[in-house]
Amino acid sequence: MTGSVLTPDQAALILFGVFFGLMILRVPVAFALALACLPILIVEPHLSAMTLVQETFNAYNSFILLAVPFFLLTANLMNVGGITDRLMLLSRSMVGHFPGGLAQINVVLSFFFAGISGSSTADAASQSKIFIEAQRKEGYDDSFSVAITAVSAVLAVIIPPSILMIVWGGVLTVSIGALFLAGIIPGLLIALAQMATVHAYASARGYPTYPRASWAAFFSAMYKSVPALLTPAIIIGGKIFGWFTATESACIAVLYAGFLSLLVYREMNLSGLRSALVDTGKFAGIALFCVGTASAFGWLLAYYQIPKAILSGVSAWQMGPIETGFFIAFVFLVVGCFLDAIPAIIIVGTILDPLARSAGLDPVHFAMIGIVSLAFGLVTPPYGLCLMIACSIAGIRMKEALKDTLLMLLPMIAVLVLLIMWPQVALFVPSLISPEFLQ
Repeated sequence: MTGSVLTPDQAALILFGVFFGLMILRVPVAFALALACLPILIVEPHLSAMTLVQETFNAYNSFILLAVPFFLLTANLMNVGGITDRLMLLSRSMVGHFPGGLAQINVVLSFFFAGISGSSTADAASQSKIFIEAQRKEGYDDSFSVAITAVSAVLAVIIPPSILMIVWGGVLTVSIGALFLAGIIPGLLIALAQMATVHAYASARGYPTYPRASWAAFFSAMYKSVPALLTPAIIIGGKIFGWFTATESACIAVLYAGFLSLLVYREMNLSGLRSALVDTGKFAGIALFCVGTASAFGWLLAYYQIPKAILSGVSAWQMGPIETGFFIAFVFLVVGCFLDAIPAIIIVGTILDPLARSAGLDPVHFAMIGIVSLAFGLVTPPYGLCLMIACSIAGIRMKEALKDTLLMLLPMIAVLVLLIMWPQVALFVPSLISPEFLQ
């Protein structure tokens, strides 16, 4: 930045000021990030508006990012190919007899779905269509139905294979295999916390419960679901044991989901395939456009050394690992309310990475704190994309479901606190299976 017209403070004020100003005006996040870059690119003599285009497209020159549309396509093939229906039957045989049976099934199905799709938005869209109207017919409150559907959808970014883990690993050079392993215990704990929350709601409000399924029904459902349940094992196992990369595993997941839908379950036709491809194109276009403009925004931050300026004051606090973990979680929780998770990783993750390393946090532990914290932003306004999707499908306003949503987040915050204070929640499985992944 030698000879730059703007100082780091001035550049930061313009970047963040314009960005948040556009967000208040409800400009989509990806466009707000791009437009926030333009004033600086025009004013700065060493740069030009073409820099925005160059840096945006440079972000797409990444083999890892190809995994994003492939995992989204896997999720959509599951929905049109009958795979989700079989997983739902298995979920019902397992937890349908718990208080609030249909909502419990919602959580367990989200857990299974998360192990295949990696996308919370895809989960929220499909689960909302399945469960909200069904719960409405069984007497569940709309606010509860929307809240549990949206909150359970965030499991998809925590449980491997998560698209956020792939982006984080690519941007911050962290082993994606280690991140996949690190998400298993936090994801399981959050799913259990959500099931306990449903139990409490159902007991207080008298929500209906299904009869206990027989062992024969359970084993029948398990038998029909085994091919689908092998999908996460293939994806994660192949990545861990070095059989293929994260992108290649996503391609294999698509082929396997297509194989199940066409030849095993035989429920996908040409119309269903077209629908899956169109939906994938829509979701992937939104996600990848955010990646490109966020990368250009992040490039300008690095050009003016703004992260260094920001962290110079924070480093003076001399925080230990636990205090740093809470600070990182707080920053991501706040940022997640306003910014999509992928650009948040590219912008904020790169800013906080030096701080985490200086405090002695393992990169995998730091990543899991960030990813779990960003998961909250998927259901907290004003961004809250998963909550927005569920409310739209239910036909209610977001504020009507906000109280129940926030109550459901409280047990998840307890899991986040446990993750920060006890790193082994994230690091135990990676250290057990592949210790070389850790620092």
